[in-house]
Amino acid sequence: MPNPKRRHSQQRSAKRRTHYKAEEVTLSKDSATGELHVRHRAHVSEGKLYYKGKVVSEKAPLKA
Repeated sequence: MPNPKRRHSQQRSAKRRTHYKAEEVTLSKDSATGELHVRHRAHVSEGKLYYKGKVVSEKAPLKA
């Protein structure tokens, strides 16, 4: 496994990391409940678990 002969400078590492940015989370409005939620994720509303506007589970899972 090749290893660098000399240490990389902090500037070189920082240049590489400039492209790593936090992206905004996309929100959607649920057709059944009208609530905003993160896209492509199930969400809890009034004790029920919803996904794509449909009830997936009557009893929402407990958060640990």
